[in-house]
Amino acid sequence: MIDWMRAHAAEPHTLASLAAQAAMSPRTLQRQFADATGMSPVAWLIRERVNVAKDILEAHPALSLAQVAARAGFGSEESLRRHFRRVAATSPAAYRREMDHGVRSGNA
Repeated sequence: MIDWMRAHAAEPHTLASLAAQAAMSPRTLQRQFADATGMSPVAWLIRERVNVAKDILEAHPALSLAQVAARAGFGSEESLRRHFRRVAATSPAAYRREMDHGVRSGNA
């Protein structure tokens, strides 16, 4: 299930749609997923999307945050900012500046 979620992270998902993909009830998916990963499927998916956004920010620094949000599977730029700050403890813009500075100074 994790491999499928990783491959489809940019697509819109709900707990119900993830459960249907896994051919189990939402409650069973939540329980089994938490046992395997220590977090809910939705929390894992958000973390994965933030990681995708980080990769995009590093690989494509000219993209707008709205474009990064769309490619990473966030519904909006605001959603990207909110989740990015919660997961990465920084904003997407600050992360981009850190990556840009690291590349320019040879620290990356």
